[in-house]
Amino acid sequence: MSVDILADDLHFGEGPRWHQGKLWFSDFYDYAVKTVDLEGTVATKLTVDGQPSGLGWMPDGRMLVVSMTDRMLLRLEHDALVVHADLSEIATFHCNDMVVDTAGRAYVGNFGFDLDAAVTSGDFAGALAAYEGAAIARVDPDGSIHTAATGLRFPNGTVITPDGKTVIVAESLGRRLTAFDIGIDGALSNQRVWADLGDYVPDGICLDHTGAVWVADASGPRCIRAREGGEVLQVVDTEQPCYACMLGGDDGRTLFMITAASSHPAQASVQRTGKILTTRVDVGHAGRP
Repeated sequence: MSVDILADDLHFGEGPRWHQGKLWFSDFYDYAVKTVDLEGTVATKLTVDGQPSGLGWMPDGRMLVVSMTDRMLLRLEHDALVVHADLSEIATFHCNDMVVDTAGRAYVGNFGFDLDAAVTSGDFAGALAAYEGAAIARVDPDGSIHTAATGLRFPNGTVITPDGKTVIVAESLGRRLTAFDIGIDGALSNQRVWADLGDYVPDGICLDHTGAVWVADASGPRCIRAREGGEVLQVVDTEQPCYACMLGGDDGRTLFMITAASSHPAQASVQRTGKILTTRVDVGHAGRP
């Protein structure tokens, strides 16, 4: 499987979305939402002082952007970002990835605790033992905020199946993908393990037409494709740790993989090791995002 570099010289890319013929993504430490086309041309579309992460669009085309450090969901109105929802009552630390459904409901995860402080503390195991998990916030189209799920071990990349009935969430510190049923009102229920991923640490994810999930593995230089139950169907070598992935392109069969040498702010904020890689796959994109 041939892997090509589409773009480089990024700080730390996240939240890739194929939209209107380009890949949109957040570059954390440039505080920017950017696009890249299939020729590799990168453009900055907007800046977010609170550090952008998850991206999505409402049914009327208005863009939603997660602002990580101030725990806000922002909405782009013409050329101005406005507050769509303040998530600080639900998010107990930085917000991260998000998926937006066909009705315009946004499901937003958060760290739940200061991960970077835990990593540098010298007692990461102790910090994990004390970690009580994090909630997913559901923001309805009118901006009202609801707790959708609690106790998740670092909820991260999230997808919704094409029928709109199931959401699948990557629990990075749980090393698993977790599924919920979606009610008519957007409420989540029937929590269950969709795939136990063993040694893999799932970060960003995307869904294909067979129902398999591509998973960016933050613990190693790879992006994997797994089916329900946890069987790994394919592994793509990405040379650096892989933090996000997305299927897109004109036929939905280009797999975009975002990598960097490290996710730690002390390194990623000053180094530009971030890259966007591409490879062609047999099964195209499905569901949301």
